[in-house]
Amino acid sequence: MIYTITFNPSLDYVVTLSRLQVGAINRNQAEEIFPGGKGINVSWILQNLGVPTRILGFKAGFTGDEIQRLVEERGIPCSLLPVSNGFSRINVKIRAGEETALNGKGPEVTSADMDRLQAQLRELTSEDILVLSGSGPSGCAPSLYGDIARAMEQRHIPCVVDATGRLLAGALSAHPFLVKPNGEELEDLLGRKLSTEQDLIQGARELQQQGARNVLISLGGDGALLVDETGKVHRHLAPKGTMVNTVGAGDSMVAGFLAGYLRNKNCEEALHWGICAGSATAFTMHLAEKEAIEQLVKGN
Repeated sequence: MIYTITFNPSLDYVVTLSRLQVGAINRNQAEEIFPGGKGINVSWILQNLGVPTRILGFKAGFTGDEIQRLVEERGIPCSLLPVSNGFSRINVKIRAGEETALNGKGPEVTSADMDRLQAQLRELTSEDILVLSGSGPSGCAPSLYGDIARAMEQRHIPCVVDATGRLLAGALSAHPFLVKPNGEELEDLLGRKLSTEQDLIQGARELQQQGARNVLISLGGDGALLVDETGKVHRHLAPKGTMVNTVGAGDSMVAGFLAGYLRNKNCEEALHWGICAGSATAFTMHLAEKEAIEQLVKGN
């Protein structure tokens, strides 16, 4: 089972306009509501690909209940823990040529709430995988992901970390199975510009020196680069297609990579599945369906 944690899930209210007029009343041409959050996106794609998964994290208020209802309606097992203060976010995404987003704050998560999550995590076994992705709860310690990953390492449970800044940096020494920065996030983490592919490879190796086992660097329309734990470099370009939506593409890449890796533990195949899953999501309005991913995997 692959467990994902979404500390700050959301209802994503996506509206489409011909153009956005600031300071005026705008009437949308289309609207959709999706459950959002990076961990939820990973589980959504895993479920589409037939990989057993469960969503962990927190929810609050009527918005939290609706997030859980929507993911369970999709058939994804969901064990979001209710918290008392605040309500789960509503994120407004306006598509009007360019995309504009207004993201909510999210509820307050207490130390007692975190203890309840830790109790859930103690039920995982070495046959499971844990995905830590996105931001932590409001006011969380920079060591949060590292603390969780180290607890998992002690029990031989592989961790995937898809985060930025100090949350990612703090998890490296826990030897996560996979980290997935994009190019800009890797530059921010290392504090320098990475102008060439060789620079990116060197940056990935530096993360491995700090503890990461496999480093997957997403490069948008240029595909992705993987430096695996044996030191081998894998490079794939993205399939051709019309870019429609970038939200969730990186999460889809993580899910596709894991689904591909679980087939026969081959990193080259895992990277191919990851790029195809990420691209399939980028070519649609929401998260990709199984058929769209498989068509790209087969080269159709």
